[in-house]
Amino acid sequence: MNDAYDDSGDDDTDLEYLDELPEVDYAHVPQNKVKRGEEINLTLKDPTVNEILIGVGWDLKKFDNKPLDLDVSIFLLDRNDKTRVDKDFIFYNNMVGSDGSVKHMGDSRTGAGEGDDEMMLLTLNELPFDISRISFVLSIYDMDFEGHNFSMVKNVYFRIVNKNTDHEIFRYELDDELTGNEGLIIGNLERIGSEWVFNAVGETVEGGLGKVADGYGIIVQENMK
Repeated sequence: MNDAYDDSGDDDTDLEYLDELPEVDYAHVPQNKVKRGEEINLTLKDPTVNEILIGVGWDLKKFDNKPLDLDVSIFLLDRNDKTRVDKDFIFYNNMVGSDGSVKHMGDSRTGAGEGDDEMMLLTLNELPFDISRISFVLSIYDMDFEGHNFSMVKNVYFRIVNKNTDHEIFRYELDDELTGNEGLIIGNLERIGSEWVFNAVGETVEGGLGKVADGYGIIVQENMK
């Protein structure tokens, strides 16, 4: 009998070869999905990351009323969790941050079609040092229209891609987090020393974009909520 298959149990050293086998890479199993409450260290996962593409997508459930118009917004925050100036609020009416390191690529009014509905570009190394955190928000444009809320949306996701390599670092799917409110804090990208860490928040907010912006020191005009 071949010693490698001897199951007499007299010598445990026969199984030491198992420790030398390579780990199996199950390519068919998604490796980059995150859940609410998780933290993802972008710098450790991809040390080359600097210019990142933010992609957000969603679909609308079928209903007879006026279709929802969803918008992605970014807030650049200091150590006090406040914007420094109005241009630290990047959205469809302010497409570029005050220093040019954050760019909004345009507004989608329907969420129709496959792929990202709205995209943003961030250059991490060009962000001012007094920016400690970046908050990503998805909101309903006209929340005054009766019945408009996130219960009418599905297939919502947020992803971060290394633009230079086209590698998707992670994807956050948020359908389980959707409720009847009008605003959604997707998550925060926090500067910790020389590293950037994403926190998956997934929290809906009653009052929409205006309520979120007020907490960050921005007054949003009534027709921009």
